[in-house]
Amino acid sequence: FPLRTVQVDEPLKHVTGEEIKAVVTRDLRGNFITLDLAAGRAALQKLQWVRKVDLRRRWPDRLEVTIEERVPLARWGDHELVDAHGEVFEGTYSGDMPVFVGPPGTARELTVRYEQFRRSLSSINKVPVQVVVSPRRAWRIRLRDGMTLELGREEIQARLTRFVEVYARTIGKLARPVDYVDLRYANGFAVRIPELKFDKSRPKSRRGAA
Repeated sequence: FPLRTVQVDEPLKHVTGEEIKAVVTRDLRGNFITLDLAAGRAALQKLQWVRKVDLRRRWPDRLEVTIEERVPLARWGDHELVDAHGEVFEGTYSGDMPVFVGPPGTARELTVRYEQFRRSLSSINKVPVQVVVSPRRAWRIRLRDGMTLELGREEIQARLTRFVEVYARTIGKLARPVDYVDLRYANGFAVRIPELKFDKSRPKSRRGAA
């Protein structure tokens, strides 16, 4: 009962046919009857972009491979990514994506919070590009326009919701940019407006000049 064909069911974006072929050639042993499917799944799941694998025998000589690829969501550190399930994995990705910063083991919580923040901020056309949680569980968001929102450790979503509700009639009306908003107040928030930068290259006036 020779195994003659290995068929990959879905088109893949990140996992290449060469990678799959290398694993099949190196790690799959046996014929159609004796092939160890659990070992095959484990070998394929070691590939960088593979999250889950399902293997099925199809009579008389075919092995069907179904691969669930990881969907990149955010960057984690210098060389790792976070997928849409909040799982950290090693991978390279050139596309634009937010950055998650937090202690080990917080990637899944950051994923959940990011989705909440993204939905809330979309109503005022703001996009989070960095979400930070400190070891003391304090949360901070940096937006695409350079603004930083300090949320603190308590009532995180309630504070952000309050900010979104009043944004249009408060910060949204300011003529000058705001680079920092502290939301850790019971009934309001504080803002910081960058100081004007004076041009130091202009020559100083000289007294007594003609």
